[in-house]
Amino acid sequence: MTLATDGPRVPAIELRHATKRYGDALALDDVSMQITAGEFFCLLGPSGCGKTTTLNLIGGFLPLTSGDLLIEGRMVNELPPHRRNVNTVFQNYALFPHMTVAENVAFGLKMQGLPGDEVKRRAGEYLELVGLSGLTGRLPSALSGGQQQRVALARALSKRPAVLLLDEPLGALDLKLRKQMQTELSRIHRQVGTTFVFVTHDQEEALSMATRIAIMSGGHVLQQGTPREVYDRPANRFVANFVGDANFLVGTVRRSDGGTSLELADGLSVDAPEGAAPGPATLMVRPEFLKLGGAETSAPVRGIPGRIVNVAFLGNHTRITVATAVGDMVVVRPHGTRDSTTDAQRELGEEVCVWWHAENAALIRE
Repeated sequence: MTLATDGPRVPAIELRHATKRYGDALALDDVSMQITAGEFFCLLGPSGCGKTTTLNLIGGFLPLTSGDLLIEGRMVNELPPHRRNVNTVFQNYALFPHMTVAENVAFGLKMQGLPGDEVKRRAGEYLELVGLSGLTGRLPSALSGGQQQRVALARALSKRPAVLLLDEPLGALDLKLRKQMQTELSRIHRQVGTTFVFVTHDQEEALSMATRIAIMSGGHVLQQGTPREVYDRPANRFVANFVGDANFLVGTVRRSDGGTSLELADGLSVDAPEGAAPGPATLMVRPEFLKLGGAETSAPVRGIPGRIVNVAFLGNHTRITVATAVGDMVVVRPHGTRDSTTDAQRELGEEVCVWWHAENAALIRE
């Protein structure tokens, strides 16, 4: 007997050619994407790129100008927010100031008409999840910013939505607390398994938490992928710059019996990734992959001669800027690595050779 196999999973969220206009202004331009159930999905981009508009469309706070939106396979274009199986955590938390922590979390459950015992049990369960079970009787004004954020998270999750929307919820926190909450959000996501859609303009925040990221600019999605995919193999120069520091070399890819190279200005050339197609291209290499050798030292691969013009100690790493004939190149050397001691001792004006392994670079064609 042949057993039936499960069909493809229905996406938690699907946007089909979604467009949003404000008069003549185009905030979202023909965007299509699928978010899988259980993902921690980040919408990442600068202010005005369309990420918050996308979140508000999913939440039902804005209507689509054209296109379709499906949640768990159900068309929701015309449904108001309270009839969609989603909940939202806002940057300002939106807690009721006159209610205690427990009352804030219980409020939405009471509005659902749940029995009192179930409201109390579920509120306690989710306050324990976010680590606030000992603060149930406090008012929001007696809590820190991080604690208020946890209350808002518990309140949103207690209704057990299929999708939790988070609109830059860590933006009001200081750097140290923000990093702590990034860890906490990742833990909570793993425990509850709810689909998280997280809006941020902070690339480190997105890289540290997301299972998948959509990079947005000008109302378009430029690239979707895992954090490593968008960091190591960006689709274009904007993405490369937005998700981290990058060095760019503009030239022409050529193939010969000696291999594949990128021909640069001033007669310089460097190795190009194996299999690169001939033609104009930009080579991107992240600062942490660059190596420094002495000017007279032969590198394992072709390098670029230059002169050190800046050495900056930045706590956990040193940032070295090298002026070359094809532009400045930035080298980042984390402390504690094999090369960090030697490179930290380099001096201004020192002649060096900058090189890297070809597999650590990516070609960008635009």
